[in-house]
Amino acid sequence: MSTGSLFDSDPQPASQPAAYTPRPGAPLAERMRPRTLEEYAGQQHLIGPEGVLRRYLNAGRLPSLILWGPPGVGKTTLANLLAHELGQPFASLSAVNAGVKDVRDVIEKAKRQRGTVLFIDEIHRFSKSQQDALLGAVEQGIVTLIGATTENPSFEVIPAVLSRAQVYVLESLSKEVLTGLVDKALAEDEILKQKKVRVAEYGALLMISGGDARKLLNLLDIVVEASRPDPKTGEIVITDEGVQQLAQQHLARYDKGGEMHYDVISAFIKSIRGSDPNAALYYLAVMLEGGEDVKFIARRLLILASEDVGLANPNALILAQSCFQAVTVIGMPESDIILGQTVVYLATSPKSNASYKAIREARALVRQQGVQPVPIPLRNAPTKLMEELGYGNTYMYSHDYEGNFAYQEFMPEQLSGRVFYHPGHNPAETKAQERLRHLWGEKYGY
Repeated sequence: MSTGSLFDSDPQPASQPAAYTPRPGAPLAERMRPRTLEEYAGQQHLIGPEGVLRRYLNAGRLPSLILWGPPGVGKTTLANLLAHELGQPFASLSAVNAGVKDVRDVIEKAKRQRGTVLFIDEIHRFSKSQQDALLGAVEQGIVTLIGATTENPSFEVIPAVLSRAQVYVLESLSKEVLTGLVDKALAEDEILKQKKVRVAEYGALLMISGGDARKLLNLLDIVVEASRPDPKTGEIVITDEGVQQLAQQHLARYDKGGEMHYDVISAFIKSIRGSDPNAALYYLAVMLEGGEDVKFIARRLLILASEDVGLANPNALILAQSCFQAVTVIGMPESDIILGQTVVYLATSPKSNASYKAIREARALVRQQGVQPVPIPLRNAPTKLMEELGYGNTYMYSHDYEGNFAYQEFMPEQLSGRVFYHPGHNPAETKAQERLRHLWGEKYGY
């Protein structure tokens, strides 16, 4: 099996441009791949003058990294450029087609080139055994690991690897960065700059590409290639209408590793949130027919059960958790039945995002104001001094009182009466609101 590895036997100095030459007939995104960090678009929080990765480069060293972010924001390119800046050998593997043997082969080669940066694309698709095969090489410094993932590393990367790598989040590219990439391609690409192209409207290019720079540039390439110049001026004018017509002719079927992946999962979640089981089942079928990982789907259902159904139907989270455990054990093809049942249940459940909004508001307040002092009656008193200071002295143990409730202050003094949780308008939370009103009266405005 081919590993797709690339080793620089004689790495160029960091000050020199990366030795990268696009293959003949390469897509525009590959032709425009940055050769230096100065050409790299976006992620200034990481590679800008004060960025953490820039500080590593200035120190002349690079730790193992996990780059987490949406598709098309430059994870692969950044990994290559980081290695080049330090003049280190670079090797790459794709988790889609590499096995344990491929990992070990690369590590053996890296032993002869110490300091090799090993880049693993889609590291979330590596099995536990494949990830285990990396540990020794990372620990011994044989390789510096850079993994790229579109999935939350906490779910898909084993703890042993996570503990040896720093996780950095790559942000979605801004409108300004994306339009700048379009303008740069038209001005600098050897093929496009020979044509007279004017972008009258960027809207459709940005909307269809969805923030994915690779998808944006390749869409631009398709549009320019398929457009006819004005017979009088010789100019190709890019408009939203023209882009939409051409894009529809070239959209591929769903591919779990392709460009429609995020569009379909977005439509899937929004259909369940919008209580449309029929649309949700359709998008579920699209994903399953495309070979989507059933655990990926089940994880999204877990999040939705809490975020969008919440306390309007607390059983939703229980069913979603059972669904995740079941599909993990069973796999395909039978998991489609379990997923279908869960999707219908969640789509037909009453909806509430009250608890989701409550914790987000509470966390935002803590970040804004810091941690307020805990009321003295609620404090623990493990020492005699703390007892003498009154810690916990006036605390009322709820179970000693009628209805297992004692009216007392639990909030820090400065936040007394602050409300985070606003019950949703559904039978379950209406009942909870009535109980809170009975217990607290007007204190929280319930």
